[in-house]
Amino acid sequence: MTAVHVRELTKRYRGVRAVDALTFDVPAGSVTGFLGPNGAGKTTTLRMLLGLARPTSGTALIDGRAYHDLAEPRRTVGAVLESGGFHPGRTGRDHLRILAGSARLPMARVDAVLDEVDLTGAADRRVRTYSLGMRQRLGLAGALLGDPGLLVLDEPANGLDPAGMSWLRGLLRRRAAAGGTVIVSSHVLSEIAQTADHAVIVGAGRLRHAGPVGDDLERTFLAVTSNAI
Repeated sequence: MTAVHVRELTKRYRGVRAVDALTFDVPAGSVTGFLGPNGAGKTTTLRMLLGLARPTSGTALIDGRAYHDLAEPRRTVGAVLESGGFHPGRTGRDHLRILAGSARLPMARVDAVLDEVDLTGAADRRVRTYSLGMRQRLGLAGALLGDPGLLVLDEPANGLDPAGMSWLRGLLRRRAAAGGTVIVSSHVLSEIAQTADHAVIVGAGRLRHAGPVGDDLERTFLAVTSNAI
């Protein structure tokens, strides 16, 4: 079963192809690492999947539908593409309450996700006092509010210490074990090797590799991206 279908996805900016006829699938119930060098087109691809950028051509579908056609987007997909976007004067709890209200989600989910990301003790502190790692957790809490079947995370380990990275790994594996699907874009290949079932590697906007995470992800990554400029 496939959770995400990407077919011939292309995005041009002023004649430059940031994403070039990209085609791949993301298996349901898995953690998939979405990898590539800087400028490979990863973030652009994720933005098109989430309806934040319009493809020049091709499709990116979630459960067979484009993001803007989903009946309840927050209950279908949760995403963190950056750790910013927080009002520094609000508490973590208030930030999540505003998100829940705008998406018509039960307020009970706020306490549930605060507990899930281990921020309950800091929930009533203002976000300006949060470390980068805490902001990453708060962003993840927002993505989890709708208890979505798909999580899309861009560099979620940024700012986390080793204990935090171990915690994140466990959270993502539990989501997949429960039938959820996770797409993780990251430069930390060692962490992806420990966490992901599958890897999709892109370079210069094109697909370079898609398949199970093997015994030596770093070697595969370097081999398929060495000429991708």
